[in-house]
Amino acid sequence: MAILGPAVDSSRQPQQLKPSTCNANAPAAAAQPSSSKEEELKGVRHLCERGITALPPRYILPPSDRPALAAPRGIPVIDLARLRSTLPSERAAELAAMDAACCDLGFFQVVNHRIQRGEMLDVARRFFALPQEERARHMSPDIRAAVRYGTSFNQLNDGVLCWRDFLKLLCNPARLDEVVPSWPENPADLRDVMSLYARANQRLFRELISAVLEAMGIMGGGVLEELDNGTQMMMVNCFPACPEPELTLGMPPHSDYGFLTLLLQDQVNGLEVSDGEDWLLVDPHPGALVVNVGDHLEIFSNGRYKSVLHRVRVNSTQSRISVASLHSLPPERVIGPAQELLANGTPRRYLDTDLATFLDYLSSAEGKHKTFLQSRRITLPSS
Repeated sequence: MAILGPAVDSSRQPQQLKPSTCNANAPAAAAQPSSSKEEELKGVRHLCERGITALPPRYILPPSDRPALAAPRGIPVIDLARLRSTLPSERAAELAAMDAACCDLGFFQVVNHRIQRGEMLDVARRFFALPQEERARHMSPDIRAAVRYGTSFNQLNDGVLCWRDFLKLLCNPARLDEVVPSWPENPADLRDVMSLYARANQRLFRELISAVLEAMGIMGGGVLEELDNGTQMMMVNCFPACPEPELTLGMPPHSDYGFLTLLLQDQVNGLEVSDGEDWLLVDPHPGALVVNVGDHLEIFSNGRYKSVLHRVRVNSTQSRISVASLHSLPPERVIGPAQELLANGTPRRYLDTDLATFLDYLSSAEGKHKTFLQSRRITLPSS
């Protein structure tokens, strides 16, 4: 599904909503508030606070790109208690299940992870409830900024804006104490709660990536040390209730750049995953985190693991909060297929890449589908 330039369906009639997160607290108005480009770039929470009851034109997808209903699906659930088991057969079975999930769908849910969910979701919700002036202190058009409040997906290049606001926090493990003082100071407990969550998330990532490397037959000592000093970025997302959810998306189809993404979400449905033919609505498993393979891991695995397209739908009655933690190697590290996987003449399927290459792409192009990952693939001669 390509995300194209602005398009307006002239046949679309504004739809009045029953009270929701978007318009319940808005002042009564006789007419739809106007929406300028400047206002839209302040974010969708700001638009909701202004009392809109229909989508501004820049949020409306072309008819061919609008989301159809997706079939709910439970994705594989990996039990970390079994992965930690001292029984070799039990651990081997869970390791094989995780390997199969990474190969087939590129997504799984993990339980018994020991991550505290409630406080993180609560402080995220309270941040997005702050006055616009407070949130706007952290707005920046610079996609490389370590702390950034923004809207849409890639707001400067998006032809059609997405129904999403976000707070990006760079929290690289080796420098976390240095960057936390630059994070928002409100709510008052945000820095403490989010830094504790970032550390716990990094520990879980290391446990998962160690198991992934083991499943691939890779001796992980060297790369694990690099990952300990690598990149970790938290994207704290808010998808407010939307006046006309059938006309837009919270996030367009995309894949993630890193090794693994660990997603904390509330119990509001919205995440959809492509299986190559259809969109599947991920049914959240109570208490689970969602884990997905990123572009870097697909390259590192030489295509064994799949970094797949996913997107976010919105709804008309409930706001949705999620926190995506993206983990990868240091930004200067060049990433290519692991040498262990190129033994016995196995051809390499991907060009080398690094974070700077990805950021250059992201800042210069609208993020359509998997264009970046496709640009790194090597076309092999047919046998």
